[in-house]
Amino acid sequence: MLIIGITGNIGSGKSAVCQILAKLGVPTIDADKLAHEAYKPHSRTWQELINVFGRNIVKVNGEIDRQKLGQIVFSSPHALAQLNRIVHPCIYCMVQERIENYSCHGVGAVTVEAALLVEADWTKLVDKVWLVMASDNTASQRLTQHKEISTVQILSRLRSQMPAREKMKYADEIIYNDGDMAQLETRVTELWHRFSTR
Repeated sequence: MLIIGITGNIGSGKSAVCQILAKLGVPTIDADKLAHEAYKPHSRTWQELINVFGRNIVKVNGEIDRQKLGQIVFSSPHALAQLNRIVHPCIYCMVQERIENYSCHGVGAVTVEAALLVEADWTKLVDKVWLVMASDNTASQRLTQHKEISTVQILSRLRSQMPAREKMKYADEIIYNDGDMAQLETRVTELWHRFSTR
């Protein structure tokens, strides 16, 4: 089974790439969605997050308030490191389980979508790394349109991530995504056909 890691900084268009690949028949394991599962009320990870960051990150319904947690960790490198130490091992195991499940069902290829694929040292989970890149301006415009997040928060998150150019040394393929959806679809489709016919 071919496992392709799709990574890139916030707003680069990782999810759009995975959506295109899904239309081509390649399922996605989304690390961010798995984080939602890991944060489930009364889970071990949920309790650890409260122990470290306090009860004020919990909503009335018991769920972790990801926006409040984000405000804490993206303004403090130390807090971000604490979050990653708690969450990354849990999500790594969840990704591993899903890869094994797809493999058992005879799936030919899957993608693992993870913004921190390189930083978390998850590249060993995948066969190929596809890096999606967009300028800070493009990323900010996309995030402002699609998320309830301020420009200050966007810039804070962008600065907290490893620069995309630094990630290039880990990438097998680079997908530049400052254009429109049609251009991205053409590029991803070409890339997939090149890999799938090898």
